[in-house]
Amino acid sequence: MSFHFARLFFAVVVIVSLAGCARGVYQPADVVIPDAHGGGSALAVSADSSLLASGGWAGDIRLWDLPAGAARYRWQAHRGEVSGLFFLQHGAILSSGYDGRLVRWSLRGQELGSAVSDSPITVMAVDVGAALIVTGHDDGSIRTWSLPELAPLTRVGTHDGATRAVAIAPGGALLASSATDGQVKLWFGEGEGKVLPKAGSDARTLVFSPDGRFLYGAGWFDLFRWELATAALTTIDTDHQGIVNSVMFSPDGSYLASISRQTDSSVLFLDPDTGQTLKRFQPHTLCGGVVVITPDGQTLATTADDASIMIWALERDSGNPWLRSMGKAE
Repeated sequence: MSFHFARLFFAVVVIVSLAGCARGVYQPADVVIPDAHGGGSALAVSADSSLLASGGWAGDIRLWDLPAGAARYRWQAHRGEVSGLFFLQHGAILSSGYDGRLVRWSLRGQELGSAVSDSPITVMAVDVGAALIVTGHDDGSIRTWSLPELAPLTRVGTHDGATRAVAIAPGGALLASSATDGQVKLWFGEGEGKVLPKAGSDARTLVFSPDGRFLYGAGWFDLFRWELATAALTTIDTDHQGIVNSVMFSPDGSYLASISRQTDSSVLFLDPDTGQTLKRFQPHTLCGGVVVITPDGQTLATTADDASIMIWALERDSGNPWLRSMGKAE
């Protein structure tokens, strides 16, 4: 390598490195659990914030202590990918799988009850207060089930493609879904759903705002926000450089936790109004999958295609001057 070329190469490396630093430092994970699954596909946290449940492509479920990440139990739950997890009351876990099964489990993996659909379940949402489960399916259907019986209630409606996401509004009276047909629909009951204005890309995740005024979604690079009163769509740019695959509101509704995939595996806290990055966290080495925050707001967890689980203790953020400089004041 010539002297001039070496100097040029060094300058380029420095510029790229500085550009990366300009985008902000990230908080390293407090716990990294490698090879947790053969690809992580689902996460859930218990109501008391002490347990994390995770599911993978091979259909296994694992339980972990929070925030330490110590392994508790592991069992085979589904034939194929675990597509949804949720902690129920009285020490039980609900799971959905691509095998079409809904199952209630004890915390040690004992099956307590189950139901079977004739189409693979791709996504699941739960409202304990409304005793309601909503599932989206590979055939595009949206279906509801009762808690705790897992009895089928209604086939709410269908999309013209596989369901990507479902969400339940506070109170359980309004549902939302998205699919590979590019549509996002609101459902007020059985029949034709209200089709919302189409976003720039498929909505891979959906969540209602805690105040019930907005439905948020996300796709390539951006957040999508629909005002429920008018159905008006606002596209909000973010620092994600790929598909925003999972978002979740913080317990107080002040920020969105997010994770992306494809050309990016960033884990960010975003301002829900502006999309501004409030905090950055250690990215996964492969495509991001799911992000969750504990109900007490003190722990963040993620999983990804790299088969790992990462856990962060958030209560120490206020003592980190780098993180304080990255967004809203604590």
